[in-house]
Amino acid sequence: MSFVIWVAVLGAVLLTLALTSSYLRWMPVTTSAVCLLLGIGIGPSGLDLLKLSLENASVWMEHLTEVAVLFSLFVCGLKLRLPLRDKRWRIAFGLAGPVMVLTIAGVSVLLHWGLQLPWGPSLLIGAILAPTDPVLAALVQVNDARDVDSVRFGLSGEAGLNDGIAFPFVILGLLLVQADAHPGALTDWVLHGLLWAVPVGLLTGYWMGRGIGRITLSLRIRNDDSTLSPNDYLALSLIALAYVGADAIGGYGFLSVFAAGLGLRQEEVKSTGASQPPAEHLVQPVVGHQNIEPQHAVHGDTERLESSQVAAGIMMGDMLSFGSLVERAMEVFLVTLLGVVLVPHWDWRALVIGAVLFCVVRPLCVALMPWGTLLDGGQRLLIGWFGIRGIGSLFYLFYALNQGLSPSVATLCTNITLSVVALSILLHGISTQPLLARYEQRQKRKN
Repeated sequence: MSFVIWVAVLGAVLLTLALTSSYLRWMPVTTSAVCLLLGIGIGPSGLDLLKLSLENASVWMEHLTEVAVLFSLFVCGLKLRLPLRDKRWRIAFGLAGPVMVLTIAGVSVLLHWGLQLPWGPSLLIGAILAPTDPVLAALVQVNDARDVDSVRFGLSGEAGLNDGIAFPFVILGLLLVQADAHPGALTDWVLHGLLWAVPVGLLTGYWMGRGIGRITLSLRIRNDDSTLSPNDYLALSLIALAYVGADAIGGYGFLSVFAAGLGLRQEEVKSTGASQPPAEHLVQPVVGHQNIEPQHAVHGDTERLESSQVAAGIMMGDMLSFGSLVERAMEVFLVTLLGVVLVPHWDWRALVIGAVLFCVVRPLCVALMPWGTLLDGGQRLLIGWFGIRGIGSLFYLFYALNQGLSPSVATLCTNITLSVVALSILLHGISTQPLLARYEQRQKRKN
């Protein structure tokens, strides 16, 4: 009966969101915030319809959150069309690199000196909470491949990169927590966890995306079957192969999947032309992909398009639609689960941690970076605030729980992580739409 109840509740949540979507669009609240509140309402502290023991569910929750992040990273990579030599990539690299490392340090210092926690758990929790989320931050990220706004592009690139770059620091935290770590563990961490795994993950995924994209487009153009090919299969296979391929040679799979999306997009650019709109827009009037806004479409006669543009457009449009669908479904399910388990695991210390992380550490780290003319003052403030924590942090939490943590450390990590992520969903969820609307108005006046 529990499975039937889970399916029934999930169906009810999805129906509620479908029926209220037109109202939610005009309210200062995100779908994630609504799902969190619905989860609390149907959980043990509400109607008591659903219960979930994280101790028993940690293994499948790790894999479930992992799949959600993988799809989101791939879609994120597909949306970023700027060439890697473009200066706006410096924003993403700065946020995913120095800003994230400084954030880990800031949270660790707060936990150790402010809340009197040992250095091991402090660093582990800091690393778990450091990455911004590629799933829940959809509203503040690039929604269209032609969107090159510095704020949205920087946040998208950061979300795609830092979920993988956070991994070595989670491992370092586990090394400090586990007293039986061998003497050479730190050296191995530097050599393999940083110097090898990060670049290998990026290069493996990028060239796999480019290679598979080139072969796919060539075959479809040659056989004239662009409209019949199962592009959802291609997306699934590329995600799986990029993830497994990087892992097999010691690279980070998250980085590889994000880079695979980037590589595939670069093949689209090569086929369509850098000066042309994204290929999915060129064929949109024919294929009718719902993820493309009509005002962004190029309404023209596709008979005048080259076969490479049609093939690339259908492929990219199908992949974006499929990936976005899976991403939204996973978001609804996982955030509802977070609401179900939140109240029994609530930790009041999260109020202090969240306030310092969201309002001091993240904005200060962004402000300290030498952005030059890449970002003005208002954009720096906006990026500093939109460090949304979410499903990426949940994955790292369950990954850590499955590495044999002591009961006390496991409880500490679980309670603080779930509570801070819930605070982020609520605070950022309420503030996202008003702040973005004001930002868009300001940008229109500037242009």
